[in-house]
Amino acid sequence: MWDQLEPSTPHVTYLTFSFFLIIYALFSQFIRNKLHISEPPLAVAFGILLGPHVFNLISPSRRGMNDEMMQEITRVIVGIQCFVVGIELPKHYFKRHWKSVLWFLGPVMTFSWAITSLFAGLIFKTGLATALIIGACLSPTDPVLAASVLAESRFSARVPRRLKHLLSAESACNDGVSFPFLYIGIMALKYSNAGEAAKNYFLITILWQCTFGIVLGLIIGRCANKLLRFSDNRIYISQPSFVVFYLLLAILCVGVGSILGSDDFLVAFGAGVGFAHDGWFSKKTKSLPFPTIIDMILNSSMFVFFGTIIPFSEFVPRKVTPNCGVWQLFLFLFLVILFRRIPIVLALKRFIPDVRTFREALFCGHFGPMGVGALFLAMEMRGELETGKAIPKPSPDREITYPISEKQQAIYLVWPVICFVVLGSTMIHGLSTLGISIAGHFVRPKGERAPLLGQETDALDAMVHDEGGGESEPEISGTEDEM
Repeated sequence: MWDQLEPSTPHVTYLTFSFFLIIYALFSQFIRNKLHISEPPLAVAFGILLGPHVFNLISPSRRGMNDEMMQEITRVIVGIQCFVVGIELPKHYFKRHWKSVLWFLGPVMTFSWAITSLFAGLIFKTGLATALIIGACLSPTDPVLAASVLAESRFSARVPRRLKHLLSAESACNDGVSFPFLYIGIMALKYSNAGEAAKNYFLITILWQCTFGIVLGLIIGRCANKLLRFSDNRIYISQPSFVVFYLLLAILCVGVGSILGSDDFLVAFGAGVGFAHDGWFSKKTKSLPFPTIIDMILNSSMFVFFGTIIPFSEFVPRKVTPNCGVWQLFLFLFLVILFRRIPIVLALKRFIPDVRTFREALFCGHFGPMGVGALFLAMEMRGELETGKAIPKPSPDREITYPISEKQQAIYLVWPVICFVVLGSTMIHGLSTLGISIAGHFVRPKGERAPLLGQETDALDAMVHDEGGGESEPEISGTEDEM
């Protein structure tokens, strides 16, 4: 009888991942609306319990789940999320809000990269190039974690929609926009000739990866929109195929971007914007829950998986990373959370049209989570330094040559630093809605307080809440002309 049991890692994974999703699904409304907790912190905690450091039920590295496979998993998930954001934004969103988005993609993101790089260089005592790489990995906000935090819930309904749209648009764009920042550090380590580095940086990173990537995505999206309209108008496509079309298109964009060596995320986001630019697809699928189902399965599974691969054993000093210890990591996380975005967003509040009050600037500055996108960028860095391509080796080389070069230090230091910050960001930003709700409860005068959790329906204080849910424009009323 016992010979029939086959508890292999894949089989245990099917059981445990589905068990978590089932339990969360059964209590999702209670967890989101009563406890104000999003699924990523719970998923990561569950993954840690399953992983090699606690119950050791799932150990991806022992079962052939190498870094290259992990890179592809993160590539697909972030690419799909970037595409989904492009679809879910209101009709012609960038025509009306491009100034606000550009402020976040330009000055805010540049400051985030610079200040994070400064902290990395000072705390971990790295070279300039390695510090710039760490800063670049952590400069973008993560669309996967942002979507989980800002998803439909009683708390998110209290936030003006223009802020949710702004943060979603920023998170989908800046994973791709972070490539120019990332490759500054990579080029500095790969090339000894400044002229050759500058030429490759401009031609490959700026023109091919970023500019060509976004243009290609827009073209794919527009063409796909016309093809789907053609098929739908002639009733050539079934309803299930119509619904799943966007997921297949998102994966197609990731594949096209990967094969061409372009920026996968900008291709996917551009395709999402181009595909849904006229609001037709959003209107046709508004009442369908399929996007939410896909998001929950992919996002939650990714964070469970992340919990099983967190390199806790590398959060201590080693010969190749002598200044990477627990206290340095906690100090770095604290400084990054506090200074990476909040000061610059507060300073630029008057210039960003969609950010109207100090409290709104504080909210937008805080909600800049770092997640799956940072993991992908760290893998991208490893691949470029180890193999000269975007694909890393299955794992870092065991043998280290001395004296240790800055390239070696980057290969061994960036991954544990990024994993620690992503872990901290997932917990802090995932639980922030709970903290804000509790703080708001005690700030109100005693006679005006609602029950502590789950009963808050008033808009968040000191934010401008226009009629229609937080935007003064007619774009959110739900009709085809207004979406």
